[in-house]
Amino acid sequence: MPSRPVLKATALAIAVGALCGVCAALAHLPIPYLLGALLGSAVLVGFAPGLFPDDYKFPQPFRFAFVGVIGAMIGAQVDPEFVHRIPQLGMTLTGVAVFVVTAHALSYMLFRRMGGYDRATAFFCGSPGGLLESITLGEAAGADVRVLTLHHFLRIILVVAVLPLGMSLVYGRALGSSAGEGFAHGAAELSSLPILLVLCAGGSVLGLLLRLPAAPLSGPMLLAGIGSGAGLIELNPPNWVTQVAQVVIGVSLGVRFIGVTRDLLWRVLKLSVVGVAMMLAIGAAIAEALHLLTGEPWDVLLISLTPGGVIEMGLIALSLSVNPAFVTVHHLFRIVLTVLEITTVGKYVIGRDAAQR
Repeated sequence: MPSRPVLKATALAIAVGALCGVCAALAHLPIPYLLGALLGSAVLVGFAPGLFPDDYKFPQPFRFAFVGVIGAMIGAQVDPEFVHRIPQLGMTLTGVAVFVVTAHALSYMLFRRMGGYDRATAFFCGSPGGLLESITLGEAAGADVRVLTLHHFLRIILVVAVLPLGMSLVYGRALGSSAGEGFAHGAAELSSLPILLVLCAGGSVLGLLLRLPAAPLSGPMLLAGIGSGAGLIELNPPNWVTQVAQVVIGVSLGVRFIGVTRDLLWRVLKLSVVGVAMMLAIGAAIAEALHLLTGEPWDVLLISLTPGGVIEMGLIALSLSVNPAFVTVHHLFRIVLTVLEITTVGKYVIGRDAAQR
């Protein structure tokens, strides 16, 4: 159970995040409650760090509860047509594999040459996913954990901030909940809430038992996807459910800037901007090739190939109404593939670094 100071600080951050989310919605920004909450909480911890305990961390059980909501909502978008398409995803999943290898190799070169990082730090900073695994393995390999952690947080935050804004510019209108789009199949119903709670609780347990990647998200998603794909359930919760989830996820990202000095932030941010821009360009090129080969919509493929967090990208897919089940399946595959890659290739990179030392 979090301490009282942690609970008070969390309540304050969520209140500020919610207020900024409302302002972002009034300004017609894409996915406003996520971006507004992220920006508001980041500014709060940057200018008023004394309001937070020295060892403050956002309560993960609270975050996971809303991650489960997102997972269940994504799974509820599955229909029989999508189930029949699963065996046909081989080419697009191959595109994800090409993205992981290419993005990681070029990011490693960028951090080595432009950033001057040692091999271990550059290798684990450059991985296009697997945040926790990269930090854990990187620390064991002697990487700079502060730099490594900040790079991965900034990768996720920059993608979450840039992608919806960029797509809004391309389409010439605000996308997501700020544009009045909903996530339900039909009219919003409060009666969907008990079903949603059951899916979140049961799916989280299922995800842990099966040891699924991103279990708090993938477990509810799998359970809801099975029920929805078989035509057994239909979720139509009010839009405020997803808006609250956006606020919680946004705040949990924004408060991660606690304790980061301005000098370190500026040094890492410059490299992160270049690295994320490079990864987005690689993803866009592969998305265009896959679009020509498969006929899948380019925007869906682009979101499926961006190096954001699987939870955040699933929420963006929900908000932009671009086949969230398709997007999340590809991001889960990216995470699994990235973890396998850094576990195997990392031994070779670390070995060379140790030999040179």
